[in-house]
Amino acid sequence: MYIVWAMEEKPAKLVIVYATQTGNALDAAERIGREAERRGCPATLRSVDDFDAASLPQEDTVIFVVSTTGQGDLPDSMKAFWKFLLQKNLTKHWLQGVSYAVFGLGDSGYQKYNFVAKKLDRRLSDLGATAIVERGLGDDQHPSGYEGSLDPWMSSLWHALYQANPKFFPNGPDFMIPDEKLIDRPKVQIRYHGTEKQDFQFRKSSDANWEGPLHVSCKIFSQHEYAPINQYEVGDVLEVLPGQNPEAVDAFIQRCNLDPDSLITVHPIEMESHLHSQSNASKVPIKLKKFVELTMDVASASPRRYFFEARILYVMSFFATAQHERERLQYFASPEGRDDLYQYNQKERRTVLEVLEDFPSVQLPFEWLVQLVPPLKTRAFSISSSPLAHTKQVHLTVNVVSWRTPFKRKRTGLCSTWLAGLEPQKSVYIPAWFHKGSLPSPKPSLPLILIGPGTGCAPFRGFLEERAIQDVSGSAAPVMFFFGCRNEENDFLYKELWSSHAQEGGLLSEARGGGFYVAFSRDQPQKVYVQHKLREHSHSVWKLLLEGASVYVAGSSTKMPSDVMAAFEEIISKETGVSKEAAAMQLRRLEREGRYHVEAWS
Repeated sequence: MYIVWAMEEKPAKLVIVYATQTGNALDAAERIGREAERRGCPATLRSVDDFDAASLPQEDTVIFVVSTTGQGDLPDSMKAFWKFLLQKNLTKHWLQGVSYAVFGLGDSGYQKYNFVAKKLDRRLSDLGATAIVERGLGDDQHPSGYEGSLDPWMSSLWHALYQANPKFFPNGPDFMIPDEKLIDRPKVQIRYHGTEKQDFQFRKSSDANWEGPLHVSCKIFSQHEYAPINQYEVGDVLEVLPGQNPEAVDAFIQRCNLDPDSLITVHPIEMESHLHSQSNASKVPIKLKKFVELTMDVASASPRRYFFEARILYVMSFFATAQHERERLQYFASPEGRDDLYQYNQKERRTVLEVLEDFPSVQLPFEWLVQLVPPLKTRAFSISSSPLAHTKQVHLTVNVVSWRTPFKRKRTGLCSTWLAGLEPQKSVYIPAWFHKGSLPSPKPSLPLILIGPGTGCAPFRGFLEERAIQDVSGSAAPVMFFFGCRNEENDFLYKELWSSHAQEGGLLSEARGGGFYVAFSRDQPQKVYVQHKLREHSHSVWKLLLEGASVYVAGSSTKMPSDVMAAFEEIISKETGVSKEAAAMQLRRLEREGRYHVEAWS
């Protein structure tokens, strides 16, 4: 007699590994994981710095979601992982049998667009892994952001996975689990520990590691130790966690019928398939109001697709008690309502608070709010001071952002408005972290060609301050600086500083081989930009390059970096008599030699 043990086959599981610098790759990875689970395929979401690269050969299928920062740079979290993959002892068969897919997030305004995704794709293939689909490349310049590429890429991914192994999607790649079956599955659990009034009793009965809500709140975000303010170099970046408008936070709490004084802890329910909850997890009780202030962007971030995708709209409609609101939400979630949804949400950049106020009968449990509200993200600023010139100080150059929507709603940048509203006389603690930027600190003997329109001049203020101090004890190398802005009267940042160094004998003076050149784009009928000024001074630029100068470019990531690079190609071609193609190759060589640096932002 034979006994056959019948074992239920487990469905195939996706491993999604993300490498993020600002959080966008995490958002995309969460979206991929969510869409996989809606099709019946469990997904494991892991940060690349929490993933053992040595275990890759044991994985069946891995989806990589990686961002590119700076001038084709890796996110900080990916550096150890990438170093492991570059080991020479890894053979071309090391990943044989492993399937993978890569989706990159980048900005086509940069020369090395999505460089990290491209080289990761090549390296995985070189090690023997098999690509499931062609890599996807998200572009921040696209009208819909990276999602303009993510949606069609995911569609290809699901069908390719199904063809490779039907176990991924037992009911087919187009089958979707009904939303009503997912509605009771938030990814986080909220535990309540009384209110602030019970705080004293709670401290006495809790473990000895109690640190208090206010202190712990800052630790929610930080994966780094706080750095003293004198540990930075020129060219570094300061990451700032902005404060939110207290009135907006109070309005959100009141709208959602929450108790601001409740002490809570937030826990992921499923560690393997946790999504947005990881960044908001808290191990020690914190006041609910403080948790909202420090983790949930309630009044500045537009929900966009992250908040408005079909499942989320259905979640809102499920909790709507008014029939007309439920129907409107379901219409927005449908393919027929996509255009109207775009008009309602993306063009107007409605905030979470505004959306909730537009649907007053919707009462979402706090667990769902924690999961669905966009996270409050840090903002990165180029440091515009030198530690030699300003001991124990750090200076930022911030443009206060404001604009009008099509329906004339006034919008302002959260961080810039908050910073501008701080009172200098008051002491304010600001959660902030220092990071290495894309602009390495130059040696005083290195000639420089700086291009920094608008607030792109910020790091170069620090460069010049530091070089002026170094120049006292020795003759520092010359500096050419090309600055651009709209109007001389209104936008000429640090005019006195640049002008003083451009005087006879100064670091920016032509007498020393440098120069200071300004393009005011709106002060004459024809528009004049920094690239025009570069071409005007072609011979001087080329002369300084021959003397070993390094080029530093900082500013907007739209067209400026590519326009400046095109201007340098023309200068090299003109001054040497070579073709544009040969000039472009020379410029690539400058990049490889570490003599051409770009730091741009959108």
